[in-house]
Amino acid sequence: MAEYVISCCSTADLTKKKYEERDLSVICFHYELDGKQYKDDFGETIPLDEFYKRMSEGASTKTSQVNADEYESFFEQFLMNGKDILHVCLSSGLSGTINSAMIARENLLGKYPDRKIFIVDSLCASSGYGLLMDKLADLRDAGKRIEEVYNFAENHKLCMQHWFFSTDLTFYIKGGRVSKTSGFIGNVLGICPLLNMDYEGRLIPREKIRGKHKVIRRTAEKMIEHAQDGTAYSGKCYICHSACLDTANELAALIKETFPNIDGDIEIYDIGTTIGSHTGPGTVSLFFWGDKRVD
Repeated sequence: MAEYVISCCSTADLTKKKYEERDLSVICFHYELDGKQYKDDFGETIPLDEFYKRMSEGASTKTSQVNADEYESFFEQFLMNGKDILHVCLSSGLSGTINSAMIARENLLGKYPDRKIFIVDSLCASSGYGLLMDKLADLRDAGKRIEEVYNFAENHKLCMQHWFFSTDLTFYIKGGRVSKTSGFIGNVLGICPLLNMDYEGRLIPREKIRGKHKVIRRTAEKMIEHAQDGTAYSGKCYICHSACLDTANELAALIKETFPNIDGDIEIYDIGTTIGSHTGPGTVSLFFWGDKRVD
């Protein structure tokens, strides 16, 4: 058994079962729905279909990151049991949670000087962040030391490709990612923005594509352009979605057809309540190992 713990935030958007299977410890973000605060707990408190239904009906949402005290309490339970920690945070391009994690680290190292605490800025989000965590669990299970796993994360995190599209611009308009005028015209014309995660871990609009089926095909083309070994790609692939499983399945079918050597099944997850509070329903995301993000 490894003498260290690998942990992440709930914003890695995997299921509770998947975290347990991979022996990944998780600390939860928080969100508000119509002014009432909840934990981002994989849909246990409020099922995700209900969460997105309420958003569609006009419920207000707000999110809050994990604070330093919460991190300190979370980390200390492992340190008290003699375990070192490798914690990977949601991208600093989307959240300041890594600052809280670093404060907790500094406080605890004084109290546990013989322990190691490594903090990684994933520069990833949602199930792309989750796919990175899955790889780190593989390395741990293969007997790699905590320093080796940490170095892999730092050296390869920008090779995790993220491609997102949305068939509903309502919440992108609310969040300021799309202007009201562009969003109104886009919704009328059926424009689906294609976005990706840049090298600083920010979500950046890249193309405007008219029609759901066209944006699905364009997303698959992006994987051809950027995946390791192109259509011969043999790594894992994750897809996640916010209340649009049929669209996610359509993309998965095209990816399976285009990339016959993918490792195992394409795993499809729900976008959780933290990320989903900003995307709203109608977003689909594709994640795979590829070339290094440089812009």
